[in-house]
Amino acid sequence: MISFDQAYTHVLEHTLELGVEVVPLMQSLQRVLAEDICADRDFPPFDRATKDGIAINYSDHINTDHIFQIEGVAAAGAPQQELRTVGNCVEVMTGAVVPKNTDTVIMYEHISITDNVAVINEKVTKGQNIHYKGSDEKAGAVLLTKGIKITAAEIGVMATVGKSYVTVKANPKITTIATGNELVEVDAVPLPHQIRKSNTITLEAALQTRAIPTNTLHLIDNKEALSKSLQTALEQNDVLLLSGGVSKGKFDFIPEVMESLGVEKVFHRVAQRPGKPFWFGVHKELKTVIFSFPGNPVSTFANFHVYFLPWLHKCWNIPVANQYIKLSGEIHIKPPLTRFIQVCTKREKGGIYAVPISENGSGDLLSLSKSNGFICLQPREKGYRSGELVAFISTK
Repeated sequence: MISFDQAYTHVLEHTLELGVEVVPLMQSLQRVLAEDICADRDFPPFDRATKDGIAINYSDHINTDHIFQIEGVAAAGAPQQELRTVGNCVEVMTGAVVPKNTDTVIMYEHISITDNVAVINEKVTKGQNIHYKGSDEKAGAVLLTKGIKITAAEIGVMATVGKSYVTVKANPKITTIATGNELVEVDAVPLPHQIRKSNTITLEAALQTRAIPTNTLHLIDNKEALSKSLQTALEQNDVLLLSGGVSKGKFDFIPEVMESLGVEKVFHRVAQRPGKPFWFGVHKELKTVIFSFPGNPVSTFANFHVYFLPWLHKCWNIPVANQYIKLSGEIHIKPPLTRFIQVCTKREKGGIYAVPISENGSGDLLSLSKSNGFICLQPREKGYRSGELVAFISTK
């Protein structure tokens, strides 16, 4: 059995070069950007009115009782108009190009209009209510940098610069695999000795939130059947995420079968809870990485977030963001096991605190819905103090 730190280091030593791919804009949502996005023109591309009102040429008599004859109306989306006579005005709509020979926009709320003549009722500042060309970014400026996660905001930016196709980090080909004779499909009515599949469904959902498609398998506890199915899965995938079959039971065949298929065991069993039986290996010839998690739901869920996601981020060459949170009370972690403790977060006294949730062991699937993540606590004799900052792994 190895320590948590050793296991974590070994996992990150076996990353894959996944490359990049080009996808349609809307298919890039939740993906990782693999190119810098630059402005194809000034932002905004013209002097833009930010209020509905009138556009004028500012002069010394602007704040007197001067009246402004309206020459026309400038609508958003129309070519630029021109003020022909200084001292007159053009009605202008939000988003419209500011007319030539004007430099100030006064909103309707600050004027009165009678018989096509506008009168200003408020003090005016030269240049007000205009979003000037290039004031946000100049043409060629980097707007989005590669390595960021693409959200709805980034989609909008890329649409603005005409990026109908986007280069993103390629996803690994993944199959999630459930093992065990006791498992039945979600829509089945289980017998008293059976349970419905949930671990691989949970993993699939966690991957889908990151726009990573998966295949899924259910394998029974039979060496011959396991060997045949796993051989095919190894050949067709970059990553296998297994749940179950790695403990010390008489039907836990995964380590033995993996060895027979040429998979090199990197480690088996880690000084941690939950997830002590975690098995990790690589098939060097096929370049397939195998994460074989214990079958208890909390073990699978915790180890997916603790190990697999940092591994994936390193494959994509993006940094893993370390998060920390304050403890709401004292906790004692006795050697030798590192603990991943489920917590919910609460804000009080100007900070965010981790509150351990009540759970019934690593088989308590329902507890996962009550938590925001895990705190990672290394064993130490003196314990952890209330208010102390500790590592936090978000799952929401």
